Amino acid sequence: MNNQDNNNNQGGNFFNNNPLLVFVIFAVVVIVIFKTFFSQGGLDNFSLSNSSTSTRNVSYSKLKSLIKNKQVDYVTIGNTKIKGMEKSLNSRGTVYVARRVIPDLSLIPDLEKSKISYSGVSEDNVVSDMLFGWILPIFIFFAIWMFLAKKMQKSMGGGGGLLGIGSSKKMINSEKPNVNFDDMAGNKEAKEEVAEIVDFLRSPQRYVKLGAQIPKGVLLVGPPGTGKTLLAKAVAGEAEVQFLSVTGSSFIEMFVGVGASRVRDLFEQAKKVAPSIIFIDEIDAIGKSRASGGPMGGNDEREQTLNQLLAEMDGFSSDGAPVIVLAATNRPEVLDPALLRPGRFDRQVLVDKPDYEGRIEILKVHIKDVKLAKDVVLEEVARMTAGLAGADLANIINEAALLAGRENKDEVAHVDFKEAVERQIAGLEKKSRRISEKERKIVAFHESGHALIAEVTKGAKKVNKVSIVPRGLAALGYTLNTPEENKYLMQKHELIAEIDVLLGGRAAEKVFINEISTGAGNDLERATDIIKSMACVYGMSDIAGLMVLEKRTNQFIGGQSQKDYSEQTAKELDSFIKNTLDERYLHVLETLEENSKSINEMAGELLETEVISGERVREIIKANGGSVFEDEDLHSEKKEKEEDKKV
Repeated sequence: MNNQDNNNNQGGNFFNNNPLLVFVIFAVVVIVIFKTFFSQGGLDNFSLSNSSTSTRNVSYSKLKSLIKNKQVDYVTIGNTKIKGMEKSLNSRGTVYVARRVIPDLSLIPDLEKSKISYSGVSEDNVVSDMLFGWILPIFIFFAIWMFLAKKMQKSMGGGGGLLGIGSSKKMINSEKPNVNFDDMAGNKEAKEEVAEIVDFLRSPQRYVKLGAQIPKGVLLVGPPGTGKTLLAKAVAGEAEVQFLSVTGSSFIEMFVGVGASRVRDLFEQAKKVAPSIIFIDEIDAIGKSRASGGPMGGNDEREQTLNQLLAEMDGFSSDGAPVIVLAATNRPEVLDPALLRPGRFDRQVLVDKPDYEGRIEILKVHIKDVKLAKDVVLEEVARMTAGLAGADLANIINEAALLAGRENKDEVAHVDFKEAVERQIAGLEKKSRRISEKERKIVAFHESGHALIAEVTKGAKKVNKVSIVPRGLAALGYTLNTPEENKYLMQKHELIAEIDVLLGGRAAEKVFINEISTGAGNDLERATDIIKSMACVYGMSDIAGLMVLEKRTNQFIGGQSQKDYSEQTAKELDSFIKNTLDERYLHVLETLEENSKSINEMAGELLETEVISGERVREIIKANGGSVFEDEDLHSEKKEKEEDKKV
């Protein structure tokens, strides 16, 4: 009964909310009845006058025979039909109906010869033809157009111009965030940069009376997941002002001019609730350079939206009711120069990946509601997660809590954090993937080669864990190298060391298996890219000296490289890459042969236990007479930090 009531209510609501559609249905039914009633038209006028007459369908030849024999008194001729009355119109008789054969030049002479009255009539009804041919289609089209317009207006928030699609009421998220700078850990410099904006929003008169002008636009630049949106919310939360957030793609529609209308609407709403902050996320969706339209021209809708944004930023004043525009992007190099000039987004704040101390602060923020075991050391987790962004750290903590929950633990232990870090870096563990003993042996020696070269080479990242348990989509094993600190610069010997480590797996297969496999495909690709970058980007070769041969288009997410060199240089570059790879490969082969005992023991232990730690790798190397390279600079920094803590 409840379901029926709901269905009835839904039906009633549908007809109540769509009166135009109901009216169209009613009009169609009425006109169909009208058309049916009048379809008999002129031919039936004389037959309907006497209800006692009967109608017979006959052939055309039969009707002509009746005419010649004078058996009909009156004939009506239409476009497709001919009708003849047997008696006079005022007496009982039969109406003969025949489909006309065209052309027939003898019909009229036969009627004249038989002295039978006749007349021509129209079979079409003018009123119904006009209704069905003109009025009804136009009316139905108009009704459908109004119905769709109403739906689009509701979906777009109503108002705002044609069909309501220029409105930005629903695409804007307006709120007063309860986020502050304490929730934004790991970016001290970025917070210091935007702190003056908070002070200006709190007490603008203090700056205005001195003639100072706060920047109207601030561009937050940084890799994905570093907290640009969170920082913008923290600014609004600290200043306790309205926060109007919108994404750049929300301005783009199929209709030209809609984006510009939404920009105007956005700034109007911001002025009404000023002091306020407008936050445009992924501004590169509308702010791309207008000079990069391509041979077929640019996107007119995007360009109009950008032009309107530039005009709005020039037009509004932030003296009496301050309105600050914050925007975020990870591709600042594609933005239009007009967007970055003074008076618009003239200040750029870098929101970068956190360093070691920053990662500790971020971990402390995200573990507030997590029950930790006593063996959890956040400093150790921070060391394992060098190079990861704040979003990655939050995901690792959540993953660790999920892992502990699956095992019905009361607390999240350190082993859960280690597994979560490995999942983030290497992917899910595939223990169910069955591989043969032969392949396990190849993987064991391959990973042992990576691990040994990493430990005995100057400038290489230290080994944290070696495993032959398959992970991710294709990895049959992996060696986890986790630096203790972010690397912002890499010296030439460190790049060479990374190449050596990548070649260690293939070299180990050659030395200890005496045959190579496809397992080193990704290693060789990465090693080739490093050598190519050394020659083309970093000026670390004799091919072009200090001349840059390729330009990177995105400093945060790699991007594409723009080549700018001749065919001769390309040949020299290919020769340099090949010779360097061959040279480093020979060096790695010699190193592995010198440490063959360590490799055999390491591979044997991996085949038994499947996983060994970095500490165990170093123990095996030292026990077999090898020497593990120690980074003296890193150890001296550790000692200084420990002494500072003691003081």
